[in-house]
Amino acid sequence: MSVPKQKFTAEFKYEAVRLVRTTGKSCAQIARDLGIPPHYVVRWKQQQDNQTAAGRPAFTGRGIPALSPQEARLKELERELEIARQERDILKKALAFFAVEGWNHDRHA
Repeated sequence: MSVPKQKFTAEFKYEAVRLVRTTGKSCAQIARDLGIPPHYVVRWKQQQDNQTAAGRPAFTGRGIPALSPQEARLKELERELEIARQERDILKKALAFFAVEGWNHDRHA
């Protein structure tokens, strides 16, 4: 039987990393104090350092990488562009259809 994976809130992770930074204790000692495996605190500290260096918030949850405001805007614009392309393609097909139908209608009239 497998053990269910522990889940920790972003606040818990922030607090664990804050304790490492402010108390002078090691990640292993903070982990022991909190009753969790030491590699969790090490990983959370690395994630927070990496995200902070990239200008992103850390610990967004569910394995979803946090996006900077610029990255979020770029993603939104790419989504809007894809929608505009799809609409354009539909209009092109409709124009071609009606052009052929109009030509056939004029020819048989």
